[in-house]
Amino acid sequence: MPAHGHDAGSSLPETLPPALVLLTAAGAYLLLARRARLRNPALGWSRWRTTGFLTGTVLLGVALLPPVAGFAHEDFRGHMVQHMLIGMYTPLALVLAAPVTLLLRTLPAVRGRQLTGLLHSPPVRVIVHPAVALALSTGSLAVLYFTPLYNATAGDPAAHWLLHAHFLLSGCLFAHVIAGPDPAPSRPGVRARLVYLGVAIAAHAVISQLMYGGFWVDIHAPIYQVQAGAEIMYYGGDIAELLLAAALVATWHPERRRQSPRSAFAERQTSAP
Repeated sequence: MPAHGHDAGSSLPETLPPALVLLTAAGAYLLLARRARLRNPALGWSRWRTTGFLTGTVLLGVALLPPVAGFAHEDFRGHMVQHMLIGMYTPLALVLAAPVTLLLRTLPAVRGRQLTGLLHSPPVRVIVHPAVALALSTGSLAVLYFTPLYNATAGDPAAHWLLHAHFLLSGCLFAHVIAGPDPAPSRPGVRARLVYLGVAIAAHAVISQLMYGGFWVDIHAPIYQVQAGAEIMYYGGDIAELLLAAALVATWHPERRRQSPRSAFAERQTSAP
């Protein structure tokens, strides 16, 4: 049974830092949202986006704090619940909160241009490519569970926190690429994004089924825990990906076709009194 070299994750020194980080992040977002509303009252800032960010921080807190944290230290089923919350549900809520757009509305003009330039830089364009996001978020699961990597992280608290960070960042990246409202240079069309989402759904299903059957899996835990964890991954992943698909539809804004100068002139002539 995987267990860390410390207690069940419920001691104050372990729970205080993540709690403080989450409270700081929530407070910073609320402060920026207030600044955005004061700077441009007509435009304001969506309370739904604020609610999304706060929901994401709550979900992340549930995953990182007791009792789920202690359950994850002792039981593979708890680890999988933690993985679902950190890697799939929290990222969707945080991404739909449009934090980059909020930054662009509140930063000074110079800083805003710098951030925009960074978003359009070649390295960022590579990172936000759907294939890269898919490999980091879903492809890494095969590496984690079909190699000794999971067992190594289970015995090393620092590696375990790095794994949490990877789940969160790669999940945010994939949710942003698929359905994020923030600006994304060279983001593909809706059909292409649906294809990548379909590949992610299929990959999650295959990995969870192989895990349930015990094929190539390398997890030092009782069989019943591994099978139950596989079921959590299968059904929990389906729900999260359906929510992501719904977010894609909800945030999709069809682009108007460009008009030729001649057709635009004809339209103006027709609409003229």
